[in-house]
Amino acid sequence: MSIEDKLRLLKQKQEQAKLGGGTDKIAAQHKKGKLTARERLELLLDPGSFEEFDMFVTHRSSDFGLDKQIIPGDGVVTGCGLIDNRVVFVFSQDFTVFGGSLSEAHAEKICKVMKAAMKMGAPIIGLNDSGGARIQEGVVSLGGYADIFLLNTLASGVVPQISAILGPCAGGAVYSPAITDFVFMVRKTSYMFVTGPNVVKTVTHEDVTMEDLGGADTHASKSGVAHFACDSEAEAIFKIRKLVSFLPQNNLDDPPHITASDPYDRIEDKLNHIIPDTPNKPYDMIEVVKLIVDDGDYFEIHADYAPNITVGFARLGGRSIGIVGNQPAHLAGVLDVDSSIKGARFIRFCDSFNIPIITFEDVPGFLPGTAQEHGGIIKHGAKLLYAYCEATVPKITVITRKAYGGAYDVMNSKHVRGDMNYAWPTAEIAVMGPKGAVEIIFKKEIDAAPDPQKALDEKVAEYTEKFANPYKAAERGYIDDIIEPSQTRPRLIRALGMLSTKRDSNPPKKHGNIPL
Repeated sequence: MSIEDKLRLLKQKQEQAKLGGGTDKIAAQHKKGKLTARERLELLLDPGSFEEFDMFVTHRSSDFGLDKQIIPGDGVVTGCGLIDNRVVFVFSQDFTVFGGSLSEAHAEKICKVMKAAMKMGAPIIGLNDSGGARIQEGVVSLGGYADIFLLNTLASGVVPQISAILGPCAGGAVYSPAITDFVFMVRKTSYMFVTGPNVVKTVTHEDVTMEDLGGADTHASKSGVAHFACDSEAEAIFKIRKLVSFLPQNNLDDPPHITASDPYDRIEDKLNHIIPDTPNKPYDMIEVVKLIVDDGDYFEIHADYAPNITVGFARLGGRSIGIVGNQPAHLAGVLDVDSSIKGARFIRFCDSFNIPIITFEDVPGFLPGTAQEHGGIIKHGAKLLYAYCEATVPKITVITRKAYGGAYDVMNSKHVRGDMNYAWPTAEIAVMGPKGAVEIIFKKEIDAAPDPQKALDEKVAEYTEKFANPYKAAERGYIDDIIEPSQTRPRLIRALGMLSTKRDSNPPKKHGNIPL
């Protein structure tokens, strides 16, 4: 065979592999409103940057007629490429080949790319679109899943791991994305569940649709499994690219630092008037964040889940930062089971990857009630406390209004190694709100007064003036400075610069035992 013939054969095999399950299967994929595995990678990666691995790998099974169905690539496209000129490792499951089902060879390809990502210190992005384990291979395919789960766990905290669910994801397949750091789903085409609607109906007699059981909105708002619910695959992939722009390559790397166009010393007078005069009146903490960060660009994570706390990424003076903020516009910003879990998970991610954490605090306490107590608010609230205590990255807090009770301690107070703790003049730092405190301290006196309501009002005013302010905490050094709200941006940027050489560590140990 001449060299020309060999080159022709290579191109022929490459074209065959690129067709996956064939033109009919590709047309069926498009008809469902879904892109193919390779089209997704073209959108995700910088043009012309994809380097494919294992294009010609095939399965090695002969049972149930599989020996007559051998397709190069075996249902997953793997390799590396660039996002904004930074290396990432990728796998993209191909639903046109055996429904994207996972075989031994398919799993080996994914494991190979994950090991390479860990060795090279670069993010792993998985585009999942699979019918699950390849039933014809039996336990071998189950073993392949377990191999992937192990690598997900070993890579956790070493390199960022991002999962996009772009089709069905059921049974054991859901646990790989669940271990990763961020999960993206697409409305009407993405599904995640341990057991599907038919099994649910058989076992529990519940009638439920795929969308209600495990659709994008369900997981983004109710279970918290998904961090993003997107309207299209293109939107999901665009958001993955943006997310990556905030992240370091690995746990030994610093987050990206770009040249900021927004002036470092920008004063935002609107912040001086953003806190309502009435203590119980809500305002939008996300608006506060956007007025402070570079160009108002706040990339919120988990926006639809536990909205009484907001978490996300932004930049200050060109530096990537993680934001955690109580949200007075939802449940008065109170901490509950879901918001504690959401905040703790995000804080631990930032700490794993050297991303400074800035906390905007306005919290009246933990949510009372039997539902919360029976749901484990004690242990779940302790997760948030544990995460803040454990984190050694630069940690800055700004108390905008309420900081009451144990929630004051939890939200990155000076006592849990907050590095710089600021308060606005509107801050109220106390064991509880003035009315509740007065009703306990002066109960007998108020009850005995000729006009109990007038006595209560007088005592509340007295308590408010004396304790519902930031000055007592500042006298103790629990607050480093009381700052004018309009000055918050430059003060935070200067604090981040000062903290850029911070060194802190935890006692030597295998690992802590976070209250799960």
